[in-house]
Amino acid sequence: MKLLTYNFLTSKCIRGVKVGYPLKLNIVEKKEVNADFNSEFITRMLPRLEWSAISAAATNIGSDIPSAMPADIQNDMETLQKLHHILLEVDVVEGTLECPETGRIFPINNGIPNMLLNEDEV
Repeated sequence: MKLLTYNFLTSKCIRGVKVGYPLKLNIVEKKEVNADFNSEFITRMLPRLEWSAISAAATNIGSDIPSAMPADIQNDMETLQKLHHILLEVDVVEGTLECPETGRIFPINNGIPNMLLNEDEV
C-alpha cells in the first residue's frame, strides 16, 4: 500500500464513527521502490493531502517533513522530493491501520489493506 493511498482511507463506514480519520498506521514491513519524480503531480496532490496524517506517516517510516505544510511548498524542491518519496516510493507490505474512534484494527497483508467490516459493524 502506497502512503498516497493511506492518505484517503477512512473508517467512517463503521456504525457510530463520525470522522474515522486519520487512521493510525503501524508498519511491520515496508519496501522502497523507485518512481520518477514529477513535481507537477506532487504539487497537484497538495490540496488533497491531510498534512498531519502524512507527517505522522513520514515519522513512522523514518523520514522527516515539516509538521505543518510550508506556505511556499510549491517552490521547495527538497520538501517536494521528500513528499514524493513518502507518498510514492514507500510500500507498506505488512502492518495495520487503527480507527481513531473505535480502535478497530484493519490488517495490511501483502500490501493490501483489508477494510471489510463485520456484519455487526455496518
